[in-house]
Amino acid sequence: MRIRAITLDLDDTLWPVLPALERADHALDDYLRQHHPEVAQAWPIPALRALRAQVASERLDLAHDFTTQRHLTMQQAFAACGIEDAPLQALWEVYFRGRNSVELFPDALPALTRLAARRPVASLTNGNADLAMIGIQAHFACEVTARECGEAKPAPRIFELAAEKLNVPPAQILHVGDDPRLDVIGARAAGLRTAWINRGDAAWPAELGAPPELELRDLTALADWLDLHDPGVSAA
Repeated sequence: MRIRAITLDLDDTLWPVLPALERADHALDDYLRQHHPEVAQAWPIPALRALRAQVASERLDLAHDFTTQRHLTMQQAFAACGIEDAPLQALWEVYFRGRNSVELFPDALPALTRLAARRPVASLTNGNADLAMIGIQAHFACEVTARECGEAKPAPRIFELAAEKLNVPPAQILHVGDDPRLDVIGARAAGLRTAWINRGDAAWPAELGAPPELELRDLTALADWLDLHDPGVSAA
């Protein structure tokens, strides 16, 4: 079966996400120290992280919606300081800019350019990455997020939504990602083909069953493999 389209995870596949999350947390802390010092003093970064984890554990219905989780976190932090009307939009904009200040892996943009020249590529993510803000939106035919879908990876529905947007049968789509359970197991359950980007040379988790169809060290290796084994056609 030919690969007619690609769905591509973002965080830790195109860029390392932890540095961006660190930048976002520190940008928000700086903003609070300047504009709401009482909140910053009561809720330093580790405390806010713990509060967000508590919100996530209490609101399992929002497992697909990190944005609302963060809004609720800030509402609770401000309320604990006696401020009922938290400036959520301003806080979110500060956090969001930091969260999307990412540094792509060196292989990511050249490989993405090669992939998109041959096939439509859809981004598929549980997170809050903004392709336009990052500057790579032009390489994607469409975008699929857990927040939009109402379900997060590894739920089959998010992969099915990507197939619908691409107008390609799942069996003719290759999903590419770094997470064995969220990406490989999730995509396989939805009928997609699977490629695991294993930058750290980790062992495949035996408890997850059969390994993916492809295991590759980076996106350059993926583009090389597709050029050799399944060259496809120009997406133009």
